[in-house]
Amino acid sequence: MAEEKKTVRHNIIMQERSNLSVTGVVDVISFDEENIVADTEMGVLILKGNALHINKLNLDKGELEIDGEITNLSYEEAGSFTKDKNSLFGKIFR
Repeated sequence: MAEEKKTVRHNIIMQERSNLSVTGVVDVISFDEENIVADTEMGVLILKGNALHINKLNLDKGELEIDGEITNLSYEEAGSFTKDKNSLFGKIFR
């Protein structure tokens, strides 16, 4: 029997513009206190704000939880962003 690939649904739940839960996360491309860029099942998600922190990241389950002041949430086409190998995140996951 062929294995079926389990697809994770993509959902976003925001509470009071300060807590955000995202499912369907494939990877986190980059992050700092003002921007978080994540690859999701539905495209590249770009979050902008102030004092942003990743509280939980579980790529096996496709879960991401963020807190901070969220000022903007948008999507870009897949492939628009890549991990910078010179960034801290890129250096950690070489």
